[in-house]
Amino acid sequence: MRTLTTLPNPIEETEHLWIPMSDGTRLAARLWKPADAIDNPVPGIVEMIPYRKRDLTAVRDSIHHPYMAGHGYACLRVDLRGSGDSDGVLTDEYLEQELQDVEEVLAWLAAQPWCSGRTGIMGISWGGFNGLQVAARQPESLGAVVTVCSTDDRYTDDVHYMGGCLLTDNLSWASTMFAYNSAPPDPEIVGERWRELWHERLDHSGLWLENWLQHQRKDDYWRHGSINEDYSDVKVPVFAASGWADGYSNAVFRLLKGLDVPRRGLIGPWSHKYPHLGQPGPAIGFLQEVVAWWDYWLKDCTDNGAMDGPQLAIWMQDPVKPATTYENRPGRWVGERSWPSPRIPETRYPLARRRILAPDTDRDALPAVPTMTVQSPLSVGQFAGKWCSYNAPPDMPYDQREEDGGSLIFDTDPLPKRLELLGQPVVELTMAADQPVAMVAVRLSDVAPDDAATRVSYGLLNLTHFHGSDDPQPLTPGEFRTYRVQLNGLAQSFPAGHRLRVAISTSYWPVAWPSPYPVRLTIDPNASALILPERPQDDDEHPELIPVFEPPEGAEPIQPIQLEPGEQDWTVSQNLVELTGKLEVVKDLGVVRIPEIDVDLTRRAVERYTFQGTDPNSVRGETDWIMGFQRDDLSVFTYTKTVLTSTPEAFHVYAELDAYEGEIRVAAKTWDKTIPRDFI
Repeated sequence: MRTLTTLPNPIEETEHLWIPMSDGTRLAARLWKPADAIDNPVPGIVEMIPYRKRDLTAVRDSIHHPYMAGHGYACLRVDLRGSGDSDGVLTDEYLEQELQDVEEVLAWLAAQPWCSGRTGIMGISWGGFNGLQVAARQPESLGAVVTVCSTDDRYTDDVHYMGGCLLTDNLSWASTMFAYNSAPPDPEIVGERWRELWHERLDHSGLWLENWLQHQRKDDYWRHGSINEDYSDVKVPVFAASGWADGYSNAVFRLLKGLDVPRRGLIGPWSHKYPHLGQPGPAIGFLQEVVAWWDYWLKDCTDNGAMDGPQLAIWMQDPVKPATTYENRPGRWVGERSWPSPRIPETRYPLARRRILAPDTDRDALPAVPTMTVQSPLSVGQFAGKWCSYNAPPDMPYDQREEDGGSLIFDTDPLPKRLELLGQPVVELTMAADQPVAMVAVRLSDVAPDDAATRVSYGLLNLTHFHGSDDPQPLTPGEFRTYRVQLNGLAQSFPAGHRLRVAISTSYWPVAWPSPYPVRLTIDPNASALILPERPQDDDEHPELIPVFEPPEGAEPIQPIQLEPGEQDWTVSQNLVELTGKLEVVKDLGVVRIPEIDVDLTRRAVERYTFQGTDPNSVRGETDWIMGFQRDDLSVFTYTKTVLTSTPEAFHVYAELDAYEGEIRVAAKTWDKTIPRDFI
């Protein structure tokens, strides 16, 4: 990234200010704006998230907020109510109170003498979510949104559930917020009240995992904040971005299809990061694109080219050998004028016995093949990586041959010519289960001539959701139904000589929680197919649709000091005496000093996912977190543990929270909860 030490406009930073809410609560904020904004008012940009502006996101914030301020914007980074240095207690995601607070902050910002009265919302992940959600509420000053790595559907396509299956990222994410919610405000900002505010959070933030497990089907809890319930509520332009290694790339396709406002979509090779910081690379000049977007919609600079080119810009990925991390993904930028693209038809590939037939095959003219069955071991999924690669350490899927032995596989013949896909594949399966509750995991892989198999997409489906995720019903064992398993979107090229592989398993642990009992699926290949979105290879005929991005830029970041080294580890192990398996993930950031505030930060997370034999009720997810904040006037450490197990009838959650000031334990809490399973 090119670091800019000078910007087009001199800026001034207000390290801390209070924004009053109508109920008397104060929200803590940091402000960057042009130095002459009081004489020449500028539009305002808001980012509101719960990740502690003063320390945990200080480095990231110092790159893009000053950059945008230097290009003529007042940028406000706000700690959500109950997080960081703000008043209150945070008890869940995207609550009505949170969205009201964002609206009040927008109104406050628009009313400032240095603001032109026009505002935008920008955010990644949580901030991308609430940007879309607040846009649907149509606040008066809001003129445009930039949403990165977010979703329009909180149930079907978020960290909690996928295809009606419970993701273990639900546990991982709940544990992350459990740890973050245990952190104190900074005494330098809130003064002597810091202990009182801290203990309010320790006592009342609650166990979010319990709440999320009480909503195992799509109900009003998940409909709240899901703008796909009525896209027409959004009246302002939307720029949506994500990455193929992120968990939220599907939302970009849906937003382009569903919204009826000016919109842009961008999907690169990245994990869960802003594209100017994108990993795997190549990163792009995303902040230049964002400034042009704001200039177009908030300053009426309609001749700056921000809306020229394709509506959807996509990194078409070339084949790679399977690996758990990549520095760069080979490929090229391509574009589509609109989405869905009329240039990309769905091509149907019939299935046969362990084969994927050519699309021009007349399936009815061939002899019928026998049904096939599969009952997968719990080890299938250990090499799947994370549901969402959060920052591209070794958390991406490894060689799928490690998984294929426990799966039912179907291969094409070696491709006679290059094939390119763009969109969401579907695998249509006519099948029956031998249990009333069952799931299926479907993977699509690129198989090289040396047989190495790189996963390019996958999908999960809870088969009890055949009437919809709001109305699960028990299966009738032995009864055949046709299910459409939608895989994650992709842009992928396959050279001549490579094969496509569909792999089907009855479990995918620890990506998803397994069904209550071992399941055998019986599949009828004669009535099943792979449906692919095939893109024409005619870029030379449409040069105006090929995106061109500048190299990444950003303001000069603050420089933390690494006091103690961190550790990253991702270990799969099996004990062949006790017949147990374990995935252990260590993410230890060591001890880092933020010199600007003289605070030493400690963050360490360990996740363990285990199973024994073939018993789906032996699976166990466990997370341990340490958070630490040290300075002359501050010495706080918190330790949190969350354990999730199950029986055929219920989920069991056990959690611990211990908080220390110095060497004295000042708070200790435990939770022991049982939540009935609801067709999961």
